[in-house]
Amino acid sequence: MSAEDFRLANVMAQVALTLGAASDLDETLVSITTSACDTIPGADFASISARFRDGHLETLAPTDDIILQVDQLQYELLEGPCYEAATAERTVVADDLANDPRWPRYGPAVVRMGLRSQLALELYESDESTGALNLYSSEPGGLSGQRDLAELFATHAAIAMGHVRTVGGLVKALATRKTIGEAIGITMERYQIDEDQAFKFLVRVSQTGNIKLRDVAAQLVSRARDDDAAD
Repeated sequence: MSAEDFRLANVMAQVALTLGAASDLDETLVSITTSACDTIPGADFASISARFRDGHLETLAPTDDIILQVDQLQYELLEGPCYEAATAERTVVADDLANDPRWPRYGPAVVRMGLRSQLALELYESDESTGALNLYSSEPGGLSGQRDLAELFATHAAIAMGHVRTVGGLVKALATRKTIGEAIGITMERYQIDEDQAFKFLVRVSQTGNIKLRDVAAQLVSRARDDDAAD
């Protein structure tokens, strides 16, 4: 085994342990996207696109709020690497989004948002839905040469997902995301801070209190509703 093969084997073994430690769907999805950024050189951000059999797409476990906007843009334009990976192609690589003729509307728009290259690949496929792993870099060619590693990572991630590859499980994850979004809105209004600061605040509360982020969000939303009812 070469030194590079040995390094890769160690990296993937560590990834498998990290993903396997997640106790439920939400934690597994978050572990996949955060581990992807930690493992794949050049990956600054990551997300998972889920395409359901009725055709609609949703983004799960984005590592930054900006990726929600970027993914949604692809869904609306019906073009872009993550849209293609979730609907047609298994792996899509874009080394220079500013000059890629495949996506004449999406490319210039996403470059203005600060992202320059992208790699998207199929994560899983079931009777109910299809999932794609989306990787983003702020540098042109930032993910160049990472296709093999990304595909190997996706294979490990799909195994880690295992029993949660059902529409019911994904719907649960979507509901959690909506609760977190509502909690972010409440935090923004309460403390007069922006969306990114509100999200980081909730994450800090989760880490400090050793409470899952979804539980922090649910408690905050519940208390806000109780306060509204009392008023």
